[in-house]
Amino acid sequence: MDFLGIVASYLYIGIVIVSAKIFEKKGIEFSRKFIHIMLGNWWFIAMYFFTNVWFAMFVPITFVIINYISYKKNLIKVMERDKQDGIGTVYYAIALLILTIVSFGIYQEPLLGLIPNLVMSYGDGFAAVFGKLIKSKKFKLNGSKKSYAGSFTMFIITTLLMGSYLFLKHREVFWQTTHWPLVTIMMAYCITAIEAISGRGSDNITVPISTLAMLILIG
Repeated sequence: MDFLGIVASYLYIGIVIVSAKIFEKKGIEFSRKFIHIMLGNWWFIAMYFFTNVWFAMFVPITFVIINYISYKKNLIKVMERDKQDGIGTVYYAIALLILTIVSFGIYQEPLLGLIPNLVMSYGDGFAAVFGKLIKSKKFKLNGSKKSYAGSFTMFIITTLLMGSYLFLKHREVFWQTTHWPLVTIMMAYCITAIEAISGRGSDNITVPISTLAMLILIG
């Protein structure tokens, strides 16, 4: 199963990258975000196939290397951003590696890494998409330019994802008090703020790692 997991991972990632060519006609930003969002689904493959953390680590490790080479040589054009925008694709792979080590290895709870991964891929990805599609005012924090529409999208998706996880963990008491719903909203707000101040592609690592840290802290 672990060997099949590696094969299935590369096959899926290859299909995503090739499929991104369809969105390239709408602009490089849309092809990049298609890859960004769809690669988040890799975690479901990992949860199904991998039983050994070393096999699970193999895929993100190779993509740390591949993404860095691509950044330097513009190897995979459909996913690369301008050089001045930073090494976001490399951060993405590093974040997946850290999530894999912690959830498959240290805690042996793959679901723990799923939510930070989806917050990074779905939340941050759709925030950029809707930030482009919906006209709204923009703001600048720490050299990072964001839109209100994008940040609102990030907040809503993060709230839904975090709420789903906390509900599964504490479903017996989740709605009995306002505690867990409030915790969900506060965490989503903090993660949205972290995404807003993270420039040059660094949100690809600050968002998932901070999400992971919050989930571990609250138990």
